[in-house]
Amino acid sequence: MSGDLFASDVPVSQPLAASLRPIQAGDFVGQHHLLETGKPLRRCLDGEPLHSMILWGPPGVGKTTLARLLCEAADLRMLTLSAVMDGVKAIRDAVAVGEAERAAGRQCVLFVDEVHRFNKAQQDAFLPFVENGTLTLIGATTENPAFELNSALLSRARVYRLQPLTDEDLAAILRRGEGSLEMQLLEDQRNRLAAAADGDARRALNLLELAHSLVDASGALPADALEEVLRGPTRRFDKGGDVFYDQISALHKAVRGSSPDGALYWYARMLDGGCDPLYIARRVIRMASEDIGNADPRALSLSLDAWQTLERLGSPEGELALAQALVYLASVPKSNAVYKAFKAAMRAVEEGGSDEVPLHLRNAPTKLAKAEGHGADYRYAHDEPGGFAAGECYLPEALKDQKFYEPSPQGLEGKIRARLEELRRLDRESSRQRYPR
Repeated sequence: MSGDLFASDVPVSQPLAASLRPIQAGDFVGQHHLLETGKPLRRCLDGEPLHSMILWGPPGVGKTTLARLLCEAADLRMLTLSAVMDGVKAIRDAVAVGEAERAAGRQCVLFVDEVHRFNKAQQDAFLPFVENGTLTLIGATTENPAFELNSALLSRARVYRLQPLTDEDLAAILRRGEGSLEMQLLEDQRNRLAAAADGDARRALNLLELAHSLVDASGALPADALEEVLRGPTRRFDKGGDVFYDQISALHKAVRGSSPDGALYWYARMLDGGCDPLYIARRVIRMASEDIGNADPRALSLSLDAWQTLERLGSPEGELALAQALVYLASVPKSNAVYKAFKAAMRAVEEGGSDEVPLHLRNAPTKLAKAEGHGADYRYAHDEPGGFAAGECYLPEALKDQKFYEPSPQGLEGKIRARLEELRRLDRESSRQRYPR
């Protein structure tokens, strides 16, 4: 009898996703856009020298597996670090191994999982050794490298974008898993598992393992058991990553493009993924001002009402009010004239000097101010015909002919446009009367 209390003759079982990890390039599924004949990664698998690279893509699409296959194809030692678990000491240890391998005439690959989690100092720690060839870097990340990695590091590595696996890819992986588990799903069951995996092979195989635990005595998966497996959220969503910003971008563009259906879909996707509806409420306010503006000023009021409803009632009543606002914004006339006018005015201020307020527009609260001409010759619009002081200028002299706001012909703004055109006509006539040719 062994004296080791923790010894066991029972083999430790691996998760299905780990046991089915491809060990040769021919078993790799997906990423055809990177692995077709003639593509750089295919050439590396076929024997070309390996170069530093960043593999960027969502979870479960084969980043780590592809890195292993590339190293095995090149017959190179692969050192693995996790940016979640390891720090500068682990990087130094890896560099020491790389230097020893290089001294022996061999190349060494440093694979860094979740490389975006390394801070600038940690990235700088191995950058010189990537530059001098001590290490060939393969980094894996789910985040946009342009935002998360040092520009110096990016300039020394090629970035390859990995895509979510297709349902066909996932079905093929599930068939392989069924063979390993000695079970067989119906085609419809397999397709539903593939769809639920949402492009993630690891998730697909985890779902398959769960399904395997629920098969009946005949080895079949009952319908109610499949529903149990599929219960819960399955869509990809990352609060703060690329998917998050892609989805809010799609929501905003659906509103701008007058698609209430598209707006509702992306709103539902974000809620389903766990997005705080208050974040969406703030963005809806932005949409009302940026994309609808004065074409329908009620859009802003309705959006504010929806936000207030959300704060007061919470879910689900507040979420419904926000859906109402989104549908309204997507359905009404659009104008970005105020948005463009505001940006133009800000640009004029940033690029111009500190123009003085014209004397006739200045405040005159004291006798001294009046003596200096503050407020002199100011025309009180309410005392003018039609409540408009034709020919009066409200800009600094250097900008007197500047027009920032050009209303669109859409919705209420069309009426605003007609009124401003008439007022500008009166301005021109007043100018001709004051300064005849």
